[in-house]
Amino acid sequence: MNERDLRSQIADVKAGRLSRREFVQRMIAVGLTAPMAGAMLSYSGAAVAADAIPYKPTKAGGGGPLKLLLWQAPTLLNPHFAIGTKDQEASRLFYEPLAGWDKDGNLVPILTAEIPSKENGGLAADGMSVTWKLKKGVKWHDGKPFTADDVIFNWEYANNPETSAVSIGSYKNVKSIEKIDDLTVKLVFPQPTPFWADAFVASFGCIIPKHHFADYIGAKSREAPANLKPVGTGPYMFVDFKPGDTVAGKRFPDYHVPTQPYFDTVEIKGGGDAVSAARAVLQTGEYDYAYNLQVEDEILTKLEAGGQGKTELTLTGNIEYIGLNVTDPNVEVDGERASLKTKHPLFSDPEVRKAINLLIDRASVQKFIYGRAGVATPNFLNNPERFRSKNNTFEFSIEKANQILDAAGWKKGASGIREKDGKPLKFVFQTSINGPRQKNQAIIKQAFQKAGIEVELKSVVASVFFSSDVANPDTYSHFYCDMQMYQTTMPQADPQFFMNQFVSTEAATKENKWQGRNICRWQNKEYDETYMLAQSELDPVKRAALFIKLNDLVVRDNYVLPEINRLNAIGVKNGMVLYKSGWDNDLAFIATWYRAS
Repeated sequence: MNERDLRSQIADVKAGRLSRREFVQRMIAVGLTAPMAGAMLSYSGAAVAADAIPYKPTKAGGGGPLKLLLWQAPTLLNPHFAIGTKDQEASRLFYEPLAGWDKDGNLVPILTAEIPSKENGGLAADGMSVTWKLKKGVKWHDGKPFTADDVIFNWEYANNPETSAVSIGSYKNVKSIEKIDDLTVKLVFPQPTPFWADAFVASFGCIIPKHHFADYIGAKSREAPANLKPVGTGPYMFVDFKPGDTVAGKRFPDYHVPTQPYFDTVEIKGGGDAVSAARAVLQTGEYDYAYNLQVEDEILTKLEAGGQGKTELTLTGNIEYIGLNVTDPNVEVDGERASLKTKHPLFSDPEVRKAINLLIDRASVQKFIYGRAGVATPNFLNNPERFRSKNNTFEFSIEKANQILDAAGWKKGASGIREKDGKPLKFVFQTSINGPRQKNQAIIKQAFQKAGIEVELKSVVASVFFSSDVANPDTYSHFYCDMQMYQTTMPQADPQFFMNQFVSTEAATKENKWQGRNICRWQNKEYDETYMLAQSELDPVKRAALFIKLNDLVVRDNYVLPEINRLNAIGVKNGMVLYKSGWDNDLAFIATWYRAS
């Protein structure tokens, strides 16, 4: 399809001669994705209307209790500090963004009256600004009105470096915000911005109330009582929170959608493990939902035979990967371990990293562990398909790894362990505790041993590993070991936010309270410059090419070793009707969940 044909079809959509759905189907047929097709219509001034979220109840309440299992237990309830998915999910009970992403990658209004477009005047033709019109009649749980002042405050709060908000990457590219009136704000960008739907959208777009946080901006941000006792606009009001254990809420009677939510109370139970969570939904039906069922597919199939629930799988951009530490976790500089001022003594050799990549048996991990819930991949950025690089492949070869290490001068000693210049190839490899990851570790360790590399396996309780506690040295964001493995989620249909986790300024450090998203602390000037270009490229084809280049730059340096593109596997009790998007949190649309009669 050439540019002339494409522009003709977009014109047909704008004129009503071609339905949006048919246009999307045609684009999918030529290799695009639904989110990309929608973005093209948006850029071209054709309104993109998401389908309504299905919801049958005619009144709010009456649904009784909703019981949820997050086996990685939440540790805080401030979305700006939600470094892990479990904290993002728990925050979505109480807090909401202006808009979220539906399953097709379209924007859905939540606290906004409408999605900005060129047709309604919300999007500037030059890509330099976006205007949001807020929904009328929205109240905070304490009865105060939600206004433009709250939106502006969240920009100020997240942008303040001393706040150390993990969401800063979504807000720092907004040059200024202008209050048009109490229900209208205009965001101004420093350059043409194709991905304007970042700030105030989805998980890091959740808005906290100015009147509860104004006194805790900056250095005092961690002292705010509302970090643990939220006051939001969401469908549920706060009742109780025991960090690392349970979160409880009750229906907000003044919720801005009068017929929602259906359930009277909600409880999140944290802790345990993924297998127990799967059993409690699929086999016994004790709970209504369980998130992130990182369980061998064989076990899930057996549990489903219990007849109480089913496993639902959703395509995502989530990636299970292994990160190698760029810094030295065993050296302290100015009171900081794994300082950017250090280099890892072993991984600094690119041949070591290359050999390690060859020792990861991705195909076996997919076949014997993840099954239908994972796809082996050499890419960090896998979806939407438009952004997936075709330039990379993966290979498992112990023989080639040995050859590389031999040629690089890493010789086997009497113990069989390779060493060079008095430095043995010995690593500490950590991950969170659950069955698939421990089996994954074992597969990798066995291959390493055959290549003369000694690996000490470390398994950390998930509630500790994914904790947002800045004083906890065993969190994945501190990364005080040589290698680690975990999943990072892609919470948006656009990869801009997802790929900022390798920008140099996002490195997790003591200065930013380890809230930076660049956990490996990988830094590359060409990556930074390419990322800046992608932020302002309005042509969707050129922009996709830039993100493919970003993926290739990071994976080819072999500090970041992608393994499995994971589908989102959740457990759902029979009778539960829930809407879930692969581009937003599971609980993003919890207000629309109900139980079929």
